[in-house]
Amino acid sequence: MDNELILKLISEAKTVANQNFCCKYSNFTVGAALLCEDGTIYTGFNIENHGIQSICAERSTFAKALTEGQKEFKAIAVVARNLNEAKFKKTLPCGYCRQFLSEYTTPDFKIYTYDEIEDKIYSYTIAELLPESFNL
Repeated sequence: MDNELILKLISEAKTVANQNFCCKYSNFTVGAALLCEDGTIYTGFNIENHGIQSICAERSTFAKALTEGQKEFKAIAVVARNLNEAKFKKTLPCGYCRQFLSEYTTPDFKIYTYDEIEDKIYSYTIAELLPESFNL
């Protein structure tokens, strides 16, 4: 995937993390931008509640795409920062999200994250992040 498209995904993830967030307990805003095979991009953010049922940005983004009929996915950008800090830091999907993503993607599905402090983009495949995924 070309660098311009990766930067666009990161930019859209940063925008949604900065403008729309529901992280009143952790003050940790996470944004995600999902690229579908047809070129459509969906964004989402983490949604916290007082219980253990919070929704991660990655899953909220996939839920939007899946409910719109999308079935094939190419890549996702995930960014996060503490609301008390100005810069985004390297953030990867949690274990629950890794398993979730693995069920709707292929092993070469790309996950990008951006560290503003280092000014560096990190790239992984879902197979790298979850080498032994659970499947029936």
